[in-house]
This record gives sequence, C-alpha cells and structure tokens, in this order.
Amino acid sequence: MITVHNLSKQYGKQVLFKNISFSIGDRERVGLVGRNGHGKSTIFKILTGLEPYDSGKIITPQNYRIGYLSQHIDFTKNTVLEEGCLGLPEESIGDEWRVEKILSGLGFSEDDFFRDPLEFSGGYQIRINLAKVLVSEPNLLLLDEPTNFLDILSIRWLTGFLKGWPNELLLICHDRSFMDGITTHTMGIHRKSVKKIRGSSSVFYKKIVEEEEIYEKTRINEEKKRSETEQFINRFRAKASKSKQVQSRVKALKKIGRIGKLSDISNLSFSFKYAPFAAKKLMEVNDLGFSYGSNGPKLIDNLSFTLGRNDKICIIGKNGKGKTTLLKLLAGKLSPVEGEIKEHWNVKKGYFEQSHTASLHDDMTIEDEIIANHPDKDRGASRAVCGAMMFSGDLALKKISVLSGGEKCRVLLGNLLVKPVNLLLLDEPSNHLDMESTDSLIDACASFDGAVIMITHNESILHKIATKLIVFHNNEAFFFDGSYSYFLDKVGWGDEDSSRAGKGKARISKEKPKLSKKEMRKARADLNLRRSRALKPIKQKIGELEKQIEDLKKVLEENDEKMVVALNNNDGEAIASLSKHSAGIAKLLEKANNNLEKKRSDHESAEAVFNKEMNLL
Repeated sequence: MITVHNLSKQYGKQVLFKNISFSIGDRERVGLVGRNGHGKSTIFKILTGLEPYDSGKIITPQNYRIGYLSQHIDFTKNTVLEEGCLGLPEESIGDEWRVEKILSGLGFSEDDFFRDPLEFSGGYQIRINLAKVLVSEPNLLLLDEPTNFLDILSIRWLTGFLKGWPNELLLICHDRSFMDGITTHTMGIHRKSVKKIRGSSSVFYKKIVEEEEIYEKTRINEEKKRSETEQFINRFRAKASKSKQVQSRVKALKKIGRIGKLSDISNLSFSFKYAPFAAKKLMEVNDLGFSYGSNGPKLIDNLSFTLGRNDKICIIGKNGKGKTTLLKLLAGKLSPVEGEIKEHWNVKKGYFEQSHTASLHDDMTIEDEIIANHPDKDRGASRAVCGAMMFSGDLALKKISVLSGGEKCRVLLGNLLVKPVNLLLLDEPSNHLDMESTDSLIDACASFDGAVIMITHNESILHKIATKLIVFHNNEAFFFDGSYSYFLDKVGWGDEDSSRAGKGKARISKEKPKLSKKEMRKARADLNLRRSRALKPIKQKIGELEKQIEDLKKVLEENDEKMVVALNNNDGEAIASLSKHSAGIAKLLEKANNNLEKKRSDHESAEAVFNKEMNLL
C-alpha cells in the first residue's frame, strides 16, 4: 500500500491541488478521474519520482515497486520479445512465456515477436511499453490512458487481465465502461482537492453532485440569514429601545461565516448543426472492395449496406484491418477498387479524422481557425463554438502551434460544429477527451437528427449509440443489422480462428444426437448434484477468506486514520509502531489474497468443466 499526506503542487500561479491526502490499500484497483489539465498525470509522475512536488509526504513500504506506462519510446533490443523481456522482474528472468502471453493479448502475432520494435507504428510501440510494465509485476501499477492505442479485442483482453491483477492499480482512462469494469474504488481530483470512494465513477460523480447541491443550499440559507440580520441592524441601529437586540445581532453576524459561491466549471457541451434531409436513404454501398496496390491484401471485399437518414452505425474490429480505410472511402477521400458507393445528391458530410491535426493552420489562433471554417465567417458564432470546446475568453486567442494533441482534436471537433451536415463520419473522436467530455460527445451524437458512422473501441459508446454495426473480424468485413449488445449475444468475438457460417450470422456448430426429455432431465439432475458437491466446499472457503480479508482491510483503514493523526503530530514512536503493525497485517492480507485467488481459480476451473458438460447435453 502507499500513503500520500498533504501533497501540494502548482505551476507558477496555477494550483493543481493543495494539501491532498489519500492511500491506495492492499489489492485496491482505483480509477483516477478528473478533467484534462487538473493534475491526474501529474500525480502519476510525482508517485514515480519523475516530477517534484511542493510539499507533503509520500510513504511507501520498503522495496515497494511502482510500474508506470510510459509514452516515451526508447527501445534497445532487436526483437519485440527481447524488448518485452526487459520488463521481467529478477525472479522471473528467462520466463519468456510470460511476455509471449501478454504480447499475444495485446494483438501481436508469433511472427511479430521476432520483428524489430522500431518497425511498428507508434500505437504498437506503446503496446510494447505496456507489455513491459505488465510483466514487471510491480506492487503498484500506474496506467495512464492504456486504451488509447488498443483495438476492441485487446481492450477486452486487458479488462480480463486487470480484473485479476494481484496487486494495487491506479488507472486513468476516458472509457467509463472499461474503468468501471476493473476498478474497486474511484478517486477524483475536483476543485483542487481529492476525494476517494468505494464504487464506480458513476457513483463518484453522483456523490459530488449531491454534496455540491447541499453546499449551495447551505450557502443560500446562510446568505439569507446574513441579509436578514443586516437589515435588522440597519433598521433599528438608531433606536435606543432596540440597542440590546441590535448588539446581539451584531455579535451573531460576526459568527455567521461567509460561504463562498462555487466557481463554475467549464464543460465541453455541444450539438452538431443539422442540414435538413427529406429522403429515407443517404447512401447505398454495393459490393464494395478495396486494397492498396494491385498486389496488396484485400482489406474490404463485397461489403454492402444501406445508410438511412437517422442510422447510427459504429465500425468495430482489430486495428490495421481496414476500418479507417472504409471511413475514408465513405468520406470520398479514397475511391473504391470494386463496387460502388451511391450518395443522395443532398448529402452533406462532416468528417473527423483524429490524425488530421496537420490540416490545422499553426499560425492561426483557435478563433481564426474556427472562423475560417464557418460558412458565414460569423465571429460571434465562432466564439460560441470556441467556448463549447472549452476555449473561452482569451484561451480562444492561443495559437494552434502551442496546443497539445488533445486540444488540437477539440479544435477539429469545433470545425465540425460550424457546418450544417446530415452525415457525421467520425474516426475515434473520444480519444484525448476526458470522461465528462466523452459523455457530452455521446449525447451530441445520440441526439443528432442525421446519420452517424463512427469508428470506436469504446464499449460505452457502442452500447449507447450504435443501432447497426460494420464488423472487421476473421479477415472479413460484414454489416450487422442490430445493436452492439445484440451482436455480442448472437455473434460475439469468439476466437480469431473461429469460423462463421455466414456474414453477420451466428456461428453454427454440428448437431449431435438429441436425448429424450426424460434422459435430458436425468442427465441434468445428475450433473447439478455433482456440481453442487464439488463447488459447495470451495464457495464456503471463498466466503471465509473474503470475510477475513474484509476484517484485515478494516484494521488497515483504522491504522491509516491513526497514521494521519501521528503524522500531523510528528509522533515518531506512533508512526513506527503503526508502520510495523500495518506491515504485519499486509503480510496476512497478501497470504489471504493469494489463497483467495487460488480458490477462485479452482472454482472457475471446476465450474468451466461442468458448464462445458452441460452445453454438450
């Protein structure tokens, strides 16, 4: 576990946080949330020693290892596998299989293991860094936006991997469903302070809203009391008969503290302009085929679908399979090799490509860039768009050349807002947006009156927006007429080597001779009896271990509270005693967690055997 006490950090006059305190307990998986620029990544850099802090204390146990996903590329080995093995802890050196397992989960093939890391794209190079930090098995794993360069299958693999992470985890991620599917706690930077709760990010933000509503009601009541008291004093100050009451009210007024009004927090909140469209169909795609060059692999083959005027279609699948190529074909940036794309004459497109920031004019201000894309060159409307993209006031006068990658992506989104369109073509628009901004994007797309075709790996977006899908999987692209939930239910991702009977159809397995109803009932009854006898004692032991762990965690939490008091009092004797006690409890916790992990694994293995047997009936 790690404890942070009264930590402060500011850059010049900008205060990121002041006197924040928190701890990451044994085996806690914590999601760190907060708006971009509010200090999330700075906390990571402080914990790893890459960034100094102004004041405070960070307490870690002896030999406590912290692993941090770096965006910096510095490869020294000739192959991906050798580079990955650099992350292995000393006791695991030589266990190449550990590295191979993680590389495979992150989308590398066996042939890729022996390629030069520098041959890969930037996104895959970040994956190599991710593999190195995952195999290092640190006590505390720090992951800053690990999904930004992962496709949906790798994200699903990483979710399962991190759910079973045996140590502490601190995670920054804009993908709400990914974070909430992994974490046990949520910690947020809000108004320059930190709050940590047990539960999901949704629970955290609900609690923040409730607390601020209570704060505002209290402030209004206090202001009302102050105003009434001041009015009484001013009214009766000159009357001798009321002098005692006036003096009493003056004293009472001094006791009424002023509660400051909460400052407004900028939100990325916007809606796309809709160009009216009366027809039912925007576009028809017939037998579309495409490859780069005459000898290149066919990325798209015989793809057909119809785009209705209100359809919300998401393009999903592994990276490098042709998703962006398809979007460029639909946007008219590329021409089909085979088939055709028929567009209605009144289609008006808005195209967002996250890698297209080079199209921005470095010498322009944000405001000038938005004005240049406005059909009417309306400065007032352009200023409003700047504000919606969180560039209000003087921020709109910043030059494009000084913006971060995330800020440039917001400018590209802003350019979309000034043009009336009826078809949005969006390539991973949520990358570089924080969680609140991603929620705003989801709302804007869902409420848009026109059609949306979007590439995304964010399962929150898929579940909330997609009414239809184009799926790149098993070396083919096919249209699926249904939601993402329906796709998972009827088709699913399965294994890369799994065969599918037809495009967009569920897999078909060979039929086996059917049992009679009587034989089926007897077989299932026998199986359920054997399942109960085998799993009941394991479940009982799991319950005992979970209770033991919960009790030990309570003791640690009590020690943490006492430690804060001891630190404030500079009580060295108490600090030493509490540290020793916590270390002993931590060892017991580690042993109990290891036993629990083994019992859960035993339970899963046994249950999988019974489930497989049940499916065969």
